[in-house]
Amino acid sequence: MSTTSRALVVVGVLVAVLAGTAFGGMWWFQQRLDENVERLGDPFAEISERPEPAQPSPTAEDELTDVNFLVLGSDSRISAGDPSQWEAGAQRTDAIMLVHLPADRENAVVISIPRDSWVEIPGHGHAKVNAAFSYGGPSLMIQTVEQLTDVRIDHFVVTDFDSFVNMTDALDGVRIRVPEDIGDGDDVFFSAGVHMMSGEEALAYTRQRYGLSNGDFGRVQRQQNWMRAILGKVNNNRRDPVKMTRFFETVSESVAADDELTIDRMQELFDQASEVSTNDVVFMTAPYEGTGRSADGQSIVVLDEDPLTRLMTAIGDGEAISFIEEHGEELELLPATVS
Repeated sequence: MSTTSRALVVVGVLVAVLAGTAFGGMWWFQQRLDENVERLGDPFAEISERPEPAQPSPTAEDELTDVNFLVLGSDSRISAGDPSQWEAGAQRTDAIMLVHLPADRENAVVISIPRDSWVEIPGHGHAKVNAAFSYGGPSLMIQTVEQLTDVRIDHFVVTDFDSFVNMTDALDGVRIRVPEDIGDGDDVFFSAGVHMMSGEEALAYTRQRYGLSNGDFGRVQRQQNWMRAILGKVNNNRRDPVKMTRFFETVSESVAADDELTIDRMQELFDQASEVSTNDVVFMTAPYEGTGRSADGQSIVVLDEDPLTRLMTAIGDGEAISFIEEHGEELELLPATVS
């Protein structure tokens, strides 16, 4: 499966947190899902210096706090979950997303961090951000992103990629609008219009390499567009027990999570975020200046420090939505229609 397609499976976690479920009272089903999720232990335990925990919002009920997830798409969630199988340099993460759920539980923000972003990795100097996972697994990845953003991560999730097509097909496909005829040199072609895409078609849509106006950054937006389509489909079908059973089983079989992200914690978040709809989720890419070359000749993404710092400060202060509303024109938000 391609690098781009691998990134798409991370939507399962976002859906599980935000979309809610019709199975809240079905204890046996929750337990089955919980058994399907691979457990990572406590990847936070060995990190000594961390950002301060979020404080309860004075406007939020029940003293709720912001919740931040670091979600990765990697080559193997099994190696990530079992330290005895870890081999330095053997695992790479092709998708890195910070998912922010504010204390009021009225919105959510999903920020893609380009995998080639040139950052400082504790103990290893500067490198592409996805190298942190290869060098030291979940703990070093969390430490690297926390150091980059100064945002405290509450939960960590990593996925494998075998279930991408099945997850899409569990919902009987997703609806995606293509604004104009577009194809590449590899016999991938989509005509203008709304397409109900199967898993294989969605895979081809996200793998398309040529003809996109913004290159690899355009492909990131296609990934996010697919996530938005999944959220919409789940929201529209949450009362369909057969379809939702298939979908949640597929999701649960596709992820590994820290031990604290239990089924009870997920259910708690389901209940708190039950009013969040597709339109309440903001998808964006971390601010960047463009591409460049490292001193040793690697092709890298150069992050834009000033807007990145201001955005992450707003997230840490619980003001992400108001910041995005005020500075949306300066940020790379996912548009209504993706090329």
